[in-house]
Amino acid sequence: MSETAFTHDVGLFQTMEERHSVRKYDPKAVITDEEIEDMLEKASTAPSSWNLQHWRFLVIDDEEKKQELLPIAYYQQQIVDSSVTVAILGDLQANLEADTIFQEAVDNGFMTDEIKNTIVTQIHGAYEGETPFARDEAVLNASLAAMQLMLAAKAKGYDTCPMGGFQREPFIEAFNIPERYVPVMLLTIGKPAKEAHASARKAVSEVTVKNSF
Repeated sequence: MSETAFTHDVGLFQTMEERHSVRKYDPKAVITDEEIEDMLEKASTAPSSWNLQHWRFLVIDDEEKKQELLPIAYYQQQIVDSSVTVAILGDLQANLEADTIFQEAVDNGFMTDEIKNTIVTQIHGAYEGETPFARDEAVLNASLAAMQLMLAAKAKGYDTCPMGGFQREPFIEAFNIPERYVPVMLLTIGKPAKEAHASARKAVSEVTVKNSF
């Protein structure tokens, strides 16, 4: 392994090991719009099925909106004390993006029109019918972006907490979420008022199975 590759590994692994969920934030800490945008750009480099990029980010930093979100999130104080809460949404109709995304690949010479049309037809076919496929894909792929957002925030010196504990329907109504999107999680970002402690982890041997159960 080259020295450069080793340095990159150390930095990445250190960020992963230092990331812990923080629930107590400094309410005076401010994250600039430029920093948020940079973190979201890094999160958007996450992989996704067919490169459909199923995630949408609803950035909530207005104090009144935080107060509106607080009871919806069962009065968890980090909603108002963190600098910003990002609602991670998944696109239930991500297939509608396929033609545009793959046309760019054609324009850049990465594939032919014939191949593009075949792939787009396959994508639309996967989304047909009354199956959980669209929702599963929305949650799966948006979660990949959420994890990258947590790592991007930590790399910038901020801490995060992914939250599944909130009322979906009241959230959808209060924040005017279109039917196309499903709320996946809330993600608080800010400066910790109290450092998080490392949580216990199972041994890899307990969570790993080789080849088959």
